[in-house]
Amino acid sequence: MAAKITVRDLTMAYGSFEVMHDLNFEIEDKDIFVIMGGSGCGKSTLLRHLIGLQEPAKGSILYDGKDFTATDPAERGPFIRRFGVMYQSGALWSSLTLGENVAMPLEESGKLPAKTVRELVSYKLSLVGLAGYEDYYPAQISGGMKKRAGIARAMALDPDILFLDEPGAGLDPLSARRLDDLILRLRDSQGSTIVVVTHELASIFSIANKALFLDTATRTQGALGNPVDLRDHSENPAVRLFLNRGEMPDSPP
Repeated sequence: MAAKITVRDLTMAYGSFEVMHDLNFEIEDKDIFVIMGGSGCGKSTLLRHLIGLQEPAKGSILYDGKDFTATDPAERGPFIRRFGVMYQSGALWSSLTLGENVAMPLEESGKLPAKTVRELVSYKLSLVGLAGYEDYYPAQISGGMKKRAGIARAMALDPDILFLDEPGAGLDPLSARRLDDLILRLRDSQGSTIVVVTHELASIFSIANKALFLDTATRTQGALGNPVDLRDHSENPAVRLFLNRGEMPDSPP
């Protein structure tokens, strides 16, 4: 069977400026796949390519063997309906309650009765530990709760693939750990494939079964694999430096 996501010979660029070139990797069903690297390496840019917000300078992205990038943007609905996306800030509408935020994609999808929407909203919020917070506004809750509400909204339409952009950014260690635990529970309970952009080492080692390292020096992928294995055995010094908190360990065996 084809991988859930296949990236082939991908080059990302802004005009003549090449961000990354020759990216090749696969994401399997139910993976928690982390895109990692230092600031400015192109992590969020790669996520935007994966969900169709930016077009590749070269290469292709396939979903279950079907070429997403070769499809006209106006015809990508069947692909995009499989995606749930949580942006870095959580991107909640401040003028709407949490319930109204989560309800938006359900209401935009059409034809669901209001009672069903309310029930689904309550269910999605309960999945992320926010049962009973339907009538709270974003300004009334903590940063960690906003992130969880953003995930609930991303999950509203039961996506096959969940994309999370820096979910732990700006959170204290305890809140970040709780969010990592939530991501693992969602993968196990909902069966989603989850793609996470992050530079937080604690999260990388806690949640990822596979990780891609974007190397700013070479402008291409520096490593691909399980992050613990990469930390301990990668032959790329930049990868080991990144995964060992800036302290160069002994050469891998």
